[in-house]
Amino acid sequence: MHVHAGEHDHAHGHHDHGAEMGRGVFIGAMAGTLALVVAEIAGGYLGHSIALLGDAVHKLSDVPALLISWLAVMWSARPADAQRTYGYRRAGTLAAFINGILLVLVALGLFYESFDRLRHPVTVSESWMIWVSLGALVVNGGITLSLIRGRHDLNLRSVLVHNLGDALSNVGILIGAIAIRATGARWLDPAIGAAIGVLVLWSTWGILKESGNILLEGLPRGLTVENVAHAILGVEGVREVHDIHIWTIGTGLHALSCHVCIPDMHMDASEKILAAIQERLVSEFHISHVTVQFERAGLPKDSGLFMPEPVQPVE
Repeated sequence: MHVHAGEHDHAHGHHDHGAEMGRGVFIGAMAGTLALVVAEIAGGYLGHSIALLGDAVHKLSDVPALLISWLAVMWSARPADAQRTYGYRRAGTLAAFINGILLVLVALGLFYESFDRLRHPVTVSESWMIWVSLGALVVNGGITLSLIRGRHDLNLRSVLVHNLGDALSNVGILIGAIAIRATGARWLDPAIGAAIGVLVLWSTWGILKESGNILLEGLPRGLTVENVAHAILGVEGVREVHDIHIWTIGTGLHALSCHVCIPDMHMDASEKILAAIQERLVSEFHISHVTVQFERAGLPKDSGLFMPEPVQPVE
């Protein structure tokens, strides 16, 4: 006897921070970022600052990143349909991954330009660096504060990291400009540019790692198959659990499917076991989309069909 049972109401009860942010925040962020790009390009050109030019290129990458993220927010709020039976919740994850790739390319470009400027230093105008970085710090700080409510959403967190990195790079440029004015050390400007590149790579790694894990159907962060299996085995009536698969559908929405062996019993009793399994998985692991296939305990099985191998209760 095989009974297929699952919790399919995964589209409800999940708080979507991205949808709440609205298009106004993204449009304002894009407009502010474009204005900063123009200001930093002008300031970098007139002040001969590779740090300002590098930061302008960095911010220019934020424009498509913000556009992608805004489109992802709109798409992720769409309900499931015949073609996308899980809905579009992974649109934000895909956007975060693309944004991460863009940031890596930007960082590599900054390293190249900074190395070239270290080899051929030029005199920079600290005044341009100071005033432009101050203005950029105000704008980036405002964008960061407007996005901080959605920091638990991976897509919005990638945008938040973009702008927080921008704000920190503005602080670095400001400090560097003051140091250049005080010491006359021209190498500080390209050194700041390289440091911004390091900051970009550091901030991007976590986003690429998490979004890549979700896209590859990896185990959600903080969970282990063994712990989940033993939690299921702790439910009264469960004799064995195998074929466990755990993955993330979208930010904050984990899913699980497995085969559970139980004694031959009436349907009402098996439904009580199913409800107990679902309640335990939600309360202990925040796994809300659960699909369980029941099998009669004691039937012969070919262990080669199971990944992982069957997990049985400890005697």
